[in-house]
Amino acid sequence: MTLALVIILVFVFASAGVGMLGARRGKMDLERWSVGGRRFGVLLVWLLMAGEVYTTFTFLGASGWAYSRGAPAFYILAYGTIAYILSFFILPAVWVVAKREGLHTQPDFFLALYKSEALAGLVALVGVVSIVPYLQLQLTGLGLIVETASAGAISSTVAIVVAFALTAVFVYASGLNGIARVAIIKDVAMIAAVGIIGFGLPAMYFGGVGPMVRELLRQHPAHLAFPGHTTTMGTGWVMSTIALTGCGFYCWPHMFASAFSAKDERTIRRNAVIMPLYQLPIVLVFFVGFTALLVIPGLKNPDTALLALVTKSYPAWFAGFVGAAGAVTAMVPAGVLLLAASTLMAKNVYRPLRRRKLDEAHLMTVSRVMMVVIAAVALVLALWSPAELVNLLIFGYDGVSQFFPALVLGLFVGGIGALPVAAGLVAGEVVVVSLIWSHHDPFLGMNAGFVGLAVNAIVTLAGVAVTHGPARKEPAAARRVA
Repeated sequence: MTLALVIILVFVFASAGVGMLGARRGKMDLERWSVGGRRFGVLLVWLLMAGEVYTTFTFLGASGWAYSRGAPAFYILAYGTIAYILSFFILPAVWVVAKREGLHTQPDFFLALYKSEALAGLVALVGVVSIVPYLQLQLTGLGLIVETASAGAISSTVAIVVAFALTAVFVYASGLNGIARVAIIKDVAMIAAVGIIGFGLPAMYFGGVGPMVRELLRQHPAHLAFPGHTTTMGTGWVMSTIALTGCGFYCWPHMFASAFSAKDERTIRRNAVIMPLYQLPIVLVFFVGFTALLVIPGLKNPDTALLALVTKSYPAWFAGFVGAAGAVTAMVPAGVLLLAASTLMAKNVYRPLRRRKLDEAHLMTVSRVMMVVIAAVALVLALWSPAELVNLLIFGYDGVSQFFPALVLGLFVGGIGALPVAAGLVAGEVVVVSLIWSHHDPFLGMNAGFVGLAVNAIVTLAGVAVTHGPARKEPAAARRVA
């Protein structure tokens, strides 16, 4: 597998080099580093957001769940589409506030709406804690991709360290501009790889997708009906998870802040219209997972199903290409996650603690230092505490989705105080952590994060009813950019 390894390494180093080019033009200040100077058009916003959304979770986790769980994996198809519909109405309003106030991070947004440093700090801490398992997911997936595609020629540990170091270097130097450049390479490679194997593998072994599905139903008649190959992920779990992740999709700090990079509201709306096209490759990934179940049953790690079948079925050079596409698919979201987490830690945790005015150059330096610290933590977790990829993502969603009630109330209602919002957020997070740590997820057949979100909404609305909020103000979404 020397050829496969060479292709992977060349692809990874070339992508990192392209990312470094983002630092060449103009002075690198916090505005340019964190939000790309707010000048991205439809194509770059589309590629950037797709680069953040379609990650190793899509490449490995979706196929792994199609392989091991069956029907419960279908929630992945539904929640993204719901999120894009919501983004058409919510993100333009977010952009208006961000443009008017000159915001760089998600906690900046909540500070602008609710005028509470404590709430902004709480949002920042929850965001970072939720980002770390998502970042761990990218690194764990990256290691699996390179190790499997190279047939063990390079270990997952070495792959994680090298590729993540390269990612950290180009993010450190180029910020969001560098990530957007690499996202172009990533999207083209991923779509090409998934398109070829999604149609090719079912045709290779069964003569097409239809015969493959018929054989799947013959051998595993319950695999495509809820709860699939599980006992707890029935209809209630799937529907509650779709609701949770659909609402929480753009509550991720990095996804939220990506809207700040657009040049106008129209760009965001057009992006919401075309983003659902990216749901189609997920169907092809499912086909690969189902084919793998029939061809190579009994895999110890289901997350390796896609790559195991590719290396079994295709020549080394193509396995190398698929591995390279998967590696870059991990590097882009890892870069965005690092950027978002480090910026909000510097602006919304470090700066308030210093209790004095800090210039942007100082914050830029602190952001870069925070990036190195967060990268080190995620690297340690990925190397010594791996977990199933989809579960890592859902755990992160459980946390960030708790921002949704505060986001909607602040944008479209107005006159809401920070205290009810903070109380609801804390209540939701406590419920989520309690249910997960006590092994009560699912709870009454529903996703623990959805239960937390329901408690969050109830506590927030009850707090609003009790306090009545301050004098009625115009909703943030109604106040236009001057």
